[in-house]
Amino acid sequence: MAQPAEKQQRPATYADLEGVPEHLVAEIIDDVLYTFPRPATPHTSAATTLTMELGSPFQRGRGGPGGWWFLGEPELHFGAQVLVPDLAGWRKERAPQMPRASFITLPPDWLCEVLSPSTTVHDRIRKMPVYAAAGVTWLWLIEPLDRSLEVFHLNTRKRYEQEQTFSGNEVVRAQPFDAIGLDLAALWEVVAEGDT
Repeated sequence: MAQPAEKQQRPATYADLEGVPEHLVAEIIDDVLYTFPRPATPHTSAATTLTMELGSPFQRGRGGPGGWWFLGEPELHFGAQVLVPDLAGWRKERAPQMPRASFITLPPDWLCEVLSPSTTVHDRIRKMPVYAAAGVTWLWLIEPLDRSLEVFHLNTRKRYEQEQTFSGNEVVRAQPFDAIGLDLAALWEVVAEGDT
């Protein structure tokens, strides 16, 4: 479960984040350092498969419109907030080249968080408001164990509104990547029957 790294008496710093062991994911949200273990196979499989499904048509332009960059687990800095989403995408018109840096300050146009029992509250309650304040236009939440995809769009008040919800093994057209059909069954392939 994502938890504060320890009882802190002072705001967390980037030096605190750098001191976290490599086998943990670390983020700073509202001056608190959170750490949690690397995700399990259903989580990483869904993220990897989604990257492959979107990368060819939207980054490389093969069978789709192109025009995007995608990164897995980028370190994003929004002021003092440091977050690591599962996947992020930038429109090439806003980011003609990706920076050669260990972190990125330009807010993505799209983010995806793959939820697990230990990260659901953290992703929904702590991270979504930070993404909204940073101006991330589209946010996907994928739940591989429940086999669902939620699509959120940022409104003019900088709050997310749920635009679409999908579940099961459908082939869907999820915004902003609705130019192609996304086969949800591919995202759940690794989930064993006993895991659901």
